[in-house]
Amino acid sequence: MNNIQPFTWRKGLVLSATFLLSVLIITSCKKKENLLGKNSINQNELLSSGGIDTFSLITFTIVEDSVISDNPAFGILGSYNDPVFGTVNSEIYTQLRLAGLSPNFGDINTISIDSVVLGIEHAGYYGEIGNQTFEVFEINDVDGLTMDSTYYSFSTKATTGSSLVPLGMETLDLNPSNLTVIGNDTVDAQIRIHLDTNFGWNIINKANLNDGTFDSNDAFLDFFKGFHIRTNNGMQASGEGGLFYFNLGDPLSKMTIYYTQDASQKTYDLNINSECVDFNHVDVINTGTDVQNVINTPGNGQVQFYAQAFKNRAVVQIPGLDNLPTNAVIHKATLELPIQYQTGTNYNPGFDISVVTPISANQPEIYSIIGLGAYDASRKQFTIDLRNHVQAIINGDKENLDLIFSPILFITSGDRIIFNGPLTTNKAKPKFTIVYTEF
Repeated sequence: MNNIQPFTWRKGLVLSATFLLSVLIITSCKKKENLLGKNSINQNELLSSGGIDTFSLITFTIVEDSVISDNPAFGILGSYNDPVFGTVNSEIYTQLRLAGLSPNFGDINTISIDSVVLGIEHAGYYGEIGNQTFEVFEINDVDGLTMDSTYYSFSTKATTGSSLVPLGMETLDLNPSNLTVIGNDTVDAQIRIHLDTNFGWNIINKANLNDGTFDSNDAFLDFFKGFHIRTNNGMQASGEGGLFYFNLGDPLSKMTIYYTQDASQKTYDLNINSECVDFNHVDVINTGTDVQNVINTPGNGQVQFYAQAFKNRAVVQIPGLDNLPTNAVIHKATLELPIQYQTGTNYNPGFDISVVTPISANQPEIYSIIGLGAYDASRKQFTIDLRNHVQAIINGDKENLDLIFSPILFITSGDRIIFNGPLTTNKAKPKFTIVYTEF
C-alpha cells in the first residue's frame, strides 16, 4: 500500500510545489482566458452541436533519465521487488548540522559513550512493512554536499570504506504504525540505527581540540560532510520489500551520542534539519519486465502502458484532434484512463497524476502544465479535463503533441501505475470524449 502520514513539509514545500517538481523543468505559459463557449455566446450564432467518443488513442511509455532529487519532501529508504516493474532501491545522502556551537565536554577522560543512534521519523511507506538491513557510511567526498549543486536520482558521493553500523545491529523491523520509546518518552515512529561508538568518540575528541571546527556549521561541514544511508537486502523475492518515507526535517530526526559523565547521563545531538543538503539516490531496474518491453517497443503500449516514480512516464497521443473544425467551441473534453489495480494490494496508484505537454515540437524537453488527473477508486480510473487544452489546439495557440502523465509524487514516492491501453483485453479501455459547438 501507499501510506503517507501527514507532516510539516520542508522549506515551504506544499503539494503544488511537489507537482511542479514532478515534471522537472516546466515552463507554464498563461494564456488569456478564452470566453468562447460560455453563456455569453449568442444562441443565434450556434449552427450545429456534436459529440465524439471514438477518437483513436496511441499509448506508450517513455523514460525520464535526469530526475532531480535534492532536498525532497521525503527521504526515501528501502528496496523491493515489484512483480510488474522490477526492482527499486532508494538511498539517502544527507548532511548533519550542529545543535549548538562550541560544545564543552569538560574532561573527556570522565566520559564513557553508551551508544550512538541515528534516528529519523517515519512518514509512510510503499509496498510491505518488515525487516530490512541497513548500512551507514560517512561521506568523504572532497566537495561534500553543497547548496548550489543539483543532485539527480543517479547522483552519488564518495564515502568511507566500511559501514558504521555494528555487526548484529543492521536488521531493523520497519513499521510506521508503531510508536517509538526514547528514554521515558513515547514519540512518533522512527527508524533508529545504531552506529559504532568510535564514531561518537571522533566527534567528541574533535570538539575537545577547540580548533574552530565547532564554531560554525561551515567549519563543521568541512570536518564531517554527512552520511550515506542505504539498505543492503540482497536478492528479494517478487512482491517482497518496500520503500519507506522519512521526514528529515522533523526535530527528532538527528544523530544522538548518549554518554555518561561523572555518573550523569547526557546526550549530544547533530541535527538533520531544513538547512541540510540531502538527496535520494534511486535505482529503478525494469530489465526483463513488460515495462521494459513497452519502453523498447512503443507499439506494445497499445495493450498496456506504465508510469512510475523516478523513471517512467505514460504518454497518450490523440491524432484526431487535428481534424476538429476550426470554428468549434469545446464545451467538454474528458480523457478517461482506466488502470489495473486490485483494492488493498501493496502497490496502489496514488491519488493524482500530473499532465503536461511539450511547449512545441522544437522544444520537446520543456513542458507546459495542463493540470491534474484525479483518481476515482470506485471506477479505478484517472479522469482528466482537457477542455482548455483542446480549445487552445483548435485556436492555434498550442500544437497537438504528446500528453505526458506521471504520478503526482514523481520524485517523492514509490508510486507506479499500470494503464489499460486501447487494445487491452480488459473491459475498461481508455476513452477520449468531447462535446462541442460550431458557430
